Amino acid sequence: MNYKDLTSPEPRVGPRAEHREGPVARSIEQHTAKLPSDLFLWAALGSIGTSLVFQLMGDEKKANFVGHWAPTFLTLGIYNKLVKLHGSEGV
Repeated sequence: MNYKDLTSPEPRVGPRAEHREGPVARSIEQHTAKLPSDLFLWAALGSIGTSLVFQLMGDEKKANFVGHWAPTFLTLGIYNKLVKLHGSEGV
């Protein structure tokens, strides 16, 4: 980076070459961006419901295991939404 990059009034249009995604990440993002965002919300709610059923059946280990999936689904949903809104390259 040189001094001109810091003082340029024009915003950077895209990421620098060294910050670009690799081919595997780009391919995964292109395929997952096709999924509807509410799919992840329904998956999280389903895991919470399934966890509740296991808890009511007295199987606490399964309830804890399945209940811990909800934050992962919600995080994947946020990632999916960010890729849809901003693209994998942040442009």
